[in-house]
Amino acid sequence: MDADFPEHTVQIISLLLILAAALMFAFSMNNMPSAETIASEGSSCLVIDPGHGGIDGGAIALNGMKESDMNLAIALKLREIAVFCGQSSVMTREDDSCRTDYASYSEHEDLVYRAQLINAVPNGILISIHQNNYPTSQPSGAQVLYARGEQSKTFGELTHRNILTYLQNENRRVAEPAPKNLYLTANVDCPAILVECGFVSNPFDLDQLMEDHYQTAFAAVLLASFLQFDTRENTSYS
Repeated sequence: MDADFPEHTVQIISLLLILAAALMFAFSMNNMPSAETIASEGSSCLVIDPGHGGIDGGAIALNGMKESDMNLAIALKLREIAVFCGQSSVMTREDDSCRTDYASYSEHEDLVYRAQLINAVPNGILISIHQNNYPTSQPSGAQVLYARGEQSKTFGELTHRNILTYLQNENRRVAEPAPKNLYLTANVDCPAILVECGFVSNPFDLDQLMEDHYQTAFAAVLLASFLQFDTRENTSYS
């Protein structure tokens, strides 16, 4: 990075540009709902799920870093940006923890707890944050998986498109339906996406994912996508 163009400046510029794009999209939509209509329907709440946690570290990166820690780092940045924008949010975990006892840890029980928490949030919209892994180092790039339903599909495709536009121009992956055996996306009632931010088995992806400014930019893209999706859905109110 150039000495006269410091890293923190890149973070701020990236964030402002992405949020500006989201706001331009929002104000360009036709038939925008009135404030009274939105209030009567209830404001949407961003639900942030940092995948894994505690004894369940998820995938282990080439450098020994746990997926759960990388997920949490991006999730916390997403929450910070949401607070900056005045957006309400809920997290399924805020530290390196799981929701079942360590001695009798059950991944299934932990996922059941998360799904129950998510389904209890009024007007929730879920972003579950994960990292991908593969036996070889060739695969790379982020991918968005979306839950069943047209709302989740719309949210997933929009988010994936924004990731490619703002962060990964060379990425040729496409948004896809989440596999039916993914418990969380199969058992929540709200619009939901699972974002694989990159491959921890790929050296280039891992280098990016470990950088603080890249995590901030990725979180900003996720928040901008949420705002775009939420605005689009609000246009259906009468």
